[in-house]
Amino acid sequence: MRRHDRYDYHPMPERADYSWPDGRRLAVYLALNLEHFAFGEGLGAELAPGGPAPDVLNYAWRDYGNRVGAWRLLAMFDALGLPCSVLANTAMYDYAPALMEAFRARGDEFVGHGRTNSERQGVLSEAEERGLIAECARVMTEHEGRAPTGWLGPWISQSHATPDLLAEAGFTYLLDWCHDDQPIWFRTRRGGRILSVPYPQELNDIPQIVGRKQEGDAFADMIVDAFDEMLEESRDRPLVMGVALHPYLVGWPHRARHLRRALRHIVDYADGRVWLTTAGAIARHAAELPAGTVPGEAAPPL
Repeated sequence: MRRHDRYDYHPMPERADYSWPDGRRLAVYLALNLEHFAFGEGLGAELAPGGPAPDVLNYAWRDYGNRVGAWRLLAMFDALGLPCSVLANTAMYDYAPALMEAFRARGDEFVGHGRTNSERQGVLSEAEERGLIAECARVMTEHEGRAPTGWLGPWISQSHATPDLLAEAGFTYLLDWCHDDQPIWFRTRRGGRILSVPYPQELNDIPQIVGRKQEGDAFADMIVDAFDEMLEESRDRPLVMGVALHPYLVGWPHRARHLRRALRHIVDYADGRVWLTTAGAIARHAAELPAGTVPGEAAPPL
């Protein structure tokens, strides 16, 4: 069988125990995807089966997220006192600079998310992919005054070399893999490494609402149930709970109301075991733990 050789199998009960800052056990972060799409071409989630280009129905539906939905979510996060990790296409800096400034003013983390979600990076040649990563890092550094440390590929698209290219470009963590509830070190070529921080594909509005045809009430119930269950489990081990959000889905009024209910539940029931944080803060804390604590650290390089 072909192997990826990025990490080995690590049984959860056999792993080293540790805690998040201040002895907390469950790290919860919101991943807000701010994405821009090409008009009349390329990829994009669909409200209904797309017609001939230009597909005005689906383009406009997605554009609602940047024009209205994201502002509704920003107000919600402010009211609940929740930070978020902004997974941003660099096309957003030109298309919706006021939106980017609004999240920057909150002090939120900005995570690399490609140029646009109209394309996949995993189909590029290695040289082209290296150029894409470098371009995105440069644009984000120019606008944010600091280099991004995390990356989520557009459409979770990776080539066989993506972790290597990210590590070589100075990124310290990636979010593409949904294979665990804890951070895991990935091997990279030339003896390098990069941290995989859990990113959800279950608590993610695209697979649930677009893929499985669930509605906002069911998605909110999933968030509440996951939080309650993981809070109990975190007595035995540290865990990461991410919630992936797209403004053109949960930013609509009928879904935002249910999302607010779920997030308020997290805030209201968060006790001394819960760390409301960002993906980048999780990555930094995990990287600073004693050697051998995070699985994969002692694995030989590729």
